Amino acid sequence: MTVRSQIQDETGRSVNPSYFNSPPLDVSVAFPQATPASTFPPLASDYYQFDDLLSPEERALRKKVRECMEKEVAPIMAEYWEKAEFPFQIVPKLGALRISGGTIKGYGCPGLSLTGSAIAMAEVARVDASCSTFVLVHSSLAMLTIALCGSEEQKQKYLPSLAQLKTVACWALTEPDYGSDASSLKTTATKVEGGWILEGQKRWIGNSTFADVLVVFARNTTTNQINGYLVKKDSPGLTATKIPNKIGLRIVQNGDILLKKVFVPDEDRLPGVNSFQDTSKVLAVSRVMVAWQPIGISMGVYDMCARYLKERKQFGAPLAAFQINQQKLARMLGNIQAMTLVGWRLCKLYEEGKMTPGHASLGKSWITSMARETAALGRELLGGNGILADFLVAKAFCDLEPIYTYEGTYDINSLVTGREITGFASFKPASVSQRSRL
Repeated sequence: MTVRSQIQDETGRSVNPSYFNSPPLDVSVAFPQATPASTFPPLASDYYQFDDLLSPEERALRKKVRECMEKEVAPIMAEYWEKAEFPFQIVPKLGALRISGGTIKGYGCPGLSLTGSAIAMAEVARVDASCSTFVLVHSSLAMLTIALCGSEEQKQKYLPSLAQLKTVACWALTEPDYGSDASSLKTTATKVEGGWILEGQKRWIGNSTFADVLVVFARNTTTNQINGYLVKKDSPGLTATKIPNKIGLRIVQNGDILLKKVFVPDEDRLPGVNSFQDTSKVLAVSRVMVAWQPIGISMGVYDMCARYLKERKQFGAPLAAFQINQQKLARMLGNIQAMTLVGWRLCKLYEEGKMTPGHASLGKSWITSMARETAALGRELLGGNGILADFLVAKAFCDLEPIYTYEGTYDINSLVTGREITGFASFKPASVSQRSRL
């Protein structure tokens, strides 16, 4: 069926007005009363002076990342979010920040404190959540897996270029049939002479369509245990295609990966991944990093709203002068202070060797829940402009939804904490034969 782009009369002539295909007005012309997020607002959300809890090095890092994101990413993020394309031109700028590799020491990695790595993640997310997910997948999942589970040769081969973002990595665990139940994955690894043959499918894998190296988890057909493998881009039998039509994290290139008899040499099997349990040491760090993404997103939302309400006028007064708007701003600000302090405490528990899986899961689930409320309040405050990506809040509102779900859904993370505090695991329903007659 042919779809006409214009309305036509019975003679086939266009009856649309002459300006029908005119380009849209620049938002600063269309709505001059408030500044769009391409000129990012100054930080206003650190009400309890969180900077005082940071070391001088961590404060300097926070400032450096903030300045880069506001200058290099803020002016282009709405355009690329709308197109659902990745702005590859910013990768060298992110590489120059020296945050890739986070807490990894040596191999050209920055060796940051977990707190330093977390606040860097928040500052990236404050301006653009998709960029923070790009860094998280590359650094806190893929690079950290190589650092914690790889051989010395693998670390020396892969980590230096990944740390500079001269190469990019992804982390392929989730499958179409196994999300929360990832330990049941079906992708297989069969031992052959000189290496392994991988067969299977992965889904929702961030960075996968352009990654140079893919960290892939598969079930060893001999031991029936989960192993890890480093798969190079363009390996015969490997394809990764973009998942379209997302409403959140649109800049992130999530992909469907197909592995059809992909050969991986023995030297690219990760020796430290011999069961699904071996992924837990990676996920412990990444779950903390994910908790800091909604903190940063909420900071950006608040900063945008605080400026907008002072600039935008209705009924002869700035929106900031109305009591109900002040109440919403104060509630948002309180959420952010609480979220930040929970995130900070998570970092300290980890650094002191005291953090448990329940701690990390509670932090991630609760913080993302509070961030959703904060973004919803911001969306109300901006009225009609609350649905435009140009003013950040609508974009942040959508970007929070996948973050609320990935790295363990709210419910799954609640059950992780519930298991820890009660001693009872409740992830699977009781079998029919065990059901109470009551």
